[in-house]
Amino acid sequence: MDPALRHTLAELPAEPGCYLMKDRAGEVVYVGKAKSLRSRVRSYFGAARADDRAFVGQLEELLGTIEVIVTRSEKEAVLLENQLIKRHRPRFNVVLRDDKDFIVLRLDGGHPFPRLQVPRAREPRDGGARIFGPYSSASSIRETLRIVNRYFQLRTCSDEVLAHRKRPCILYQIHRCPAPCVHELPPGDYARSVEEAVAFLEGRETELRERLQARMREAAAALRFEEAALVRDQLQAVERSLEKQRVLLGDEVDRDVFGLHREGPDLVVHALLMRKGKLQDSRSHPFRGTEAPEAELLSSFLAMYYEREVPPDEVLLPVEPEGVEALAEVLSERRGRRVRILTPRRGAKADLLEVADRNAAQGFRSWHEKAERREEALAALARALHLHREPRWVECYDISTFQGALAVGSGVSMRDGEPDKAGYRRYRVKGVAGQDDFAMIHEVLGRRLRRAVAEGSFPDLIVIDGGKGQLSAALAAARDLGVATGPEPGNPGVPFVELVGLAKARVLEAPGPARVAGPRAARLAAAAEAAESGFVREAARSPERVFLPGRKDPVVLRQNSAALFLLTRLRDEAHRFAIEFHRKLRRGRNLHSVLEEIPGVGAARRKALLRALGSLRRVKEATEEELAAVEGVGPAAARAVFAAFHPPAAGEAAAPASGRRPALPSEGDPL
Repeated sequence: MDPALRHTLAELPAEPGCYLMKDRAGEVVYVGKAKSLRSRVRSYFGAARADDRAFVGQLEELLGTIEVIVTRSEKEAVLLENQLIKRHRPRFNVVLRDDKDFIVLRLDGGHPFPRLQVPRAREPRDGGARIFGPYSSASSIRETLRIVNRYFQLRTCSDEVLAHRKRPCILYQIHRCPAPCVHELPPGDYARSVEEAVAFLEGRETELRERLQARMREAAAALRFEEAALVRDQLQAVERSLEKQRVLLGDEVDRDVFGLHREGPDLVVHALLMRKGKLQDSRSHPFRGTEAPEAELLSSFLAMYYEREVPPDEVLLPVEPEGVEALAEVLSERRGRRVRILTPRRGAKADLLEVADRNAAQGFRSWHEKAERREEALAALARALHLHREPRWVECYDISTFQGALAVGSGVSMRDGEPDKAGYRRYRVKGVAGQDDFAMIHEVLGRRLRRAVAEGSFPDLIVIDGGKGQLSAALAAARDLGVATGPEPGNPGVPFVELVGLAKARVLEAPGPARVAGPRAARLAAAAEAAESGFVREAARSPERVFLPGRKDPVVLRQNSAALFLLTRLRDEAHRFAIEFHRKLRRGRNLHSVLEEIPGVGAARRKALLRALGSLRRVKEATEEELAAVEGVGPAAARAVFAAFHPPAAGEAAAPASGRRPALPSEGDPL
C-alpha cells in the first residue's frame, strides 16, 4: 500500500460522513457513507475484510487518495451520498440512487387549512407549495408525520373529504385533529399550528422551543394546567425527535457556506457549495503564514474567489467581513441580481456553518499532515541519494521524438514537494539531426543552465529521465558552461546544482506460461493449458534505478518509499508534459498548408485567400482571375499560387491559364 494512503487511513476521523475514493488520476471511483469514517474506510483493507465485491480487492493498487466530508449525523451522510453519486457518477457505485426516489413532504400554503402530503420527489411541484426533505427512508418520514400529527394537529383528510364531511372523524376524538371540517376554530389557531409545524420541519429548533415554552408558561399562568401539560409533552417530543436537515435544506436557494479553522498564522477556509438547497461540492482553501484578522481575510478571499465563480443567492460566513455592504454590492453586480451575505447565529443556517467549520478543521489537519509528509519525503530523498542539501527546488527533464523527427524537450519544476507550474518549460530541439538522445539532452540542459547562469538562480536538484548515458550528457552540458555540480571545497559560496538520472523499470523476462518440468510433450501441453486459462507468468521487471555522478552502480530506492514516489511522480509529469507538446506539434505539422511553401505568399496573403475562398480546396480550384480578385493578392501572387497547384506536364509548355478552370483533384491528389 502507498505510504501516503496508509497515513490517510490512520488519520481518518471517527465521525459520520461521506468518503470519496479517487484513483491515481484523481477520478472519483467510489462514494460511500459511514457512521464512523475511520471504521468504515479501514474495513476495505486488510486480510479480515468481509466485503467480497470484486473492486475491493483492487483498491490498494488502484487508489491514489481518499477524501472525506464530515457531517453531523448518519442521516445527513445518506442524503449527501446520493448527491455526490449523482455528481461524480463513480464507476464502482453500481446502483445510482437518484433523489427522485426519496420521499418528500408537501404543504399546500394556498389552502386555508393546509395539510401535509407525502409525494415522491419526481412528482410535479406547484409554486405555492412548500417542500420538506427529501427523507432517506419511509420509516423516517413516518416518525416525522407521527410527531406532526400528534403534537401539531394538522388535518390528514383530503380536500374532497374536508368539503363534504358532516361529523368529525376519530382523529378528533383522540385529540389529533381540531376538525376544521365541521367546527369553527378560533382565529389564528390553525395558522399557529401550521407555523410551528413548519419550524419543526425546517429544523428551527431554538425558535420552536421558545414559542412552545412561552405557550406553556402562558397556559400555566392562566391555570389551564391540562393545556400546559399538552404543550409540555409537545416540547419534549420536539427536543427528543427533531430531525435536523443541516446538509439539505427545505428551500431551493443557491448558497455557499464558508467555514474557517485557524491555528496560529495558518488557516483553512472551507466552502460548502449548495445549489437548490443541496450540497454539490466541498472545497478547502489553505493559507499559510497570514496574520490578517479573520474579517479582513474573508473580505479579500471572497473578492478573489468570486472572480472565477458565479456568486449564489446567499453567502453564509462565520464572521462578518470588512465592508460587507460594499462586498455584497460587488457580488450582486457580478451575478446580475441581489446576493445576500449573512452571518447566522442560530437555526438551520447556523447549523450549516457548524458543518463547514468542522470540515475546515478536518481540512486543516489533512493539509498539515500532507505538508509533514512532503517534508519527510524530501529529507528521505536527500539521504537516499547522498545529496549535499535538501532538494527544496527540483526540476526534471525529458525528451520526446517521433521517429527522430520533431524532437522536443520538457522541463517540469517542483518546489517543496508540490508542482510549480510557473517553472514548466518546453524546448524545440534545433541543433540535433536524427535520433540522438544524448545530444538532445545536452542541448536542452545547456539552454536551461545558460538561463540559470544569467538569472543567478539554480535548482537544488535536476533529474534526467534516462540512464547513465543521459546523465553523462547533462553533466557535460554543465561542464561546458562552468556550472558546478557540487559544493567546491574551500569555496562554499559558489552556487551549484546536483544532477541524477532516473531510469525506468525494464522488462527482464517476457511474460509467458509457467515452466513445467518433465517430458517435452507434457511441458507443451501444460503451457497450452496455462495459455488458454489465462494463468501465465507476469513479466519480470527491474526496479526503478537512480544513477549518480561518479558512481558505477545505480541506487535502488525501496519500493513504495516516499522518496521513490516523489521522483517517479516528477518523472511522469515531465513525460506527460513532453508528450502533450509533441502531439501539439504533430497536429500543427499535419495542418501545414501548401500555401506556406509558395514564394511571395506571406501570412497576410494566405489569410486573405482562405478567408475569401473558404478552404484550401477552393484555392486550388480557382482561376488566376479569381485569385487576383482577392484583396491584397495581385496578379503576380495569383500567378505563383496557380502555378504551384497546376504545374505543367512534362514536355508541355506552360499555357496561359487566364479564364481556365482546372479539373477537380482526384482522390489521391495532395492538397
